[in-house]
Amino acid sequence: IAGSSSRVLLDRASMGALLDDPDPVVVGAGQIGSQVKMRAGTSWLVANVRSLKLEDAAGTCIAADIDFLGEGDEETLTGKLHRFRRGVTRYPMPGCEVFPITTADLQQIYAADDRANITVGTVYPTEDIRAALYVDAMLGKHFALVGSTGTGKSTGAALILHRICELAPQGHIVMIDPHGEYAAAFKSNGAIYDVSNLQMPYWLMNFEEHCEVFLTSSGSARQFDADILAKCLLAAKAKSRIGQEIAKLTVDAPIPYLLSDLTNIIGLEMGKMDRAGDTAPYLRLKTKIDEIKADPRYGFMFSGMLVADTMASFLARIFRLPGDGKPISIIDVSGVPSDITAVVVAVLARMTFDFAIWSRNEPQRPILLVCEEAHRYIPAGQEATSAVGRILGRIAKEGRKYGVSLGLITQRPSDLAEGVLSQCGTIIAMRLNNDRDQAFVRAAMPEGARGFLDSIPALRNRECIISGEGVTIPIRVSFDNLEESKRPASGDPLFSDLWRDVGHEDQIIGRTIQRWRAQGK
Repeated sequence: IAGSSSRVLLDRASMGALLDDPDPVVVGAGQIGSQVKMRAGTSWLVANVRSLKLEDAAGTCIAADIDFLGEGDEETLTGKLHRFRRGVTRYPMPGCEVFPITTADLQQIYAADDRANITVGTVYPTEDIRAALYVDAMLGKHFALVGSTGTGKSTGAALILHRICELAPQGHIVMIDPHGEYAAAFKSNGAIYDVSNLQMPYWLMNFEEHCEVFLTSSGSARQFDADILAKCLLAAKAKSRIGQEIAKLTVDAPIPYLLSDLTNIIGLEMGKMDRAGDTAPYLRLKTKIDEIKADPRYGFMFSGMLVADTMASFLARIFRLPGDGKPISIIDVSGVPSDITAVVVAVLARMTFDFAIWSRNEPQRPILLVCEEAHRYIPAGQEATSAVGRILGRIAKEGRKYGVSLGLITQRPSDLAEGVLSQCGTIIAMRLNNDRDQAFVRAAMPEGARGFLDSIPALRNRECIISGEGVTIPIRVSFDNLEESKRPASGDPLFSDLWRDVGHEDQIIGRTIQRWRAQGK
């Protein structure tokens, strides 16, 4: 007997006798990943089997390493297990007998209590015991969904989000979708935004984000350029009507200003310079701003001569306030030019966080921010260098206090900034093929889930291991089937079928080139 794990001896003959039992859970008792129970006083202790090994040369005895999961009370008359809870208060003594778990026991162990929960599938190896996720615990402490490409990760994410939307049709969920695959899944219950209708005002950027878009220099010159931009930006904001009403205006305040005002002020400042060499930083800035204004790809953000104060309507649309029965907004950033994708994600994430901070004295409206391909935005080793890495890292650490929840979806957990995954209270792990990724997830998962983690490489598609705050004890779950209309557009192409399809190639190429040149869909 040890603190978290122990060893038990199983009799091979007894295990063989279990094979005739009508209960399928009893038949699988003693196998890896199955549960066993033992008495400690008036309680039943439940443990998970992690590894098996023959103990003697004759092969009559099998030694099993087990991890304790929790304990339940024993009913006096029937001896059945009930009122199961996580953790162990009383350990068994050496020589204590070990029993197989039954379906009735599992129903007690996995029975959802009266907290708000969503069911996402069935508990392995049963067909009918539902796996419940406790929504408040899962969202309150952030969650991560990890799995190698092709394991059903996108469909699993869509399933969880659909169930949350069904539970809370007036919720507030923002999903950042870098591949444009979730629009198909949330047509009926979500608001879909892409470059054609996002209409994100450029003046919502804070100073740091302005620098990422407008500054082209590096090293010491960058700091010099940033000082010039700060001075001119403040002057441009102060010119606007809203800016004039604010006594202490800062360069970070989201105040509408005209890009033409900014370039004019830069031009005026440049005119004050005596030597030609001093004008270079002003020219660099002015050229870059003019270039962005003229580039149609940036139209969704830097568009129009008229600048209205659209901040209230933008926040209402994106955060679904009110949601009108469509609690999730899908923001498809696949059409955003790659050099400012990170800035757009940074603005959306920071708006979520800032909105939560500045609305603290108001009735609370918690927001869930879901970030697909999270390793792109919070890469390991560079979290402090980009605006998006810093803001997502900050939400992971502090978001809980302000009612901002973070959901991270990634196929490469080892590429994520180290602190971020460990901030996720619930981890949903699908199959991971890479050793480094497996080690990373193992390090982030709570102690009792170790035995389950060993089976991560052996999971089938649409199966996962859930551990942490959102579940009573770690569980292996087979996800439910999602109707075709609610699935994301992320299916793998069937090469053998598609390569048989011929004809109209010239028209396909023609239409493709036309869209390619126009840089539109």
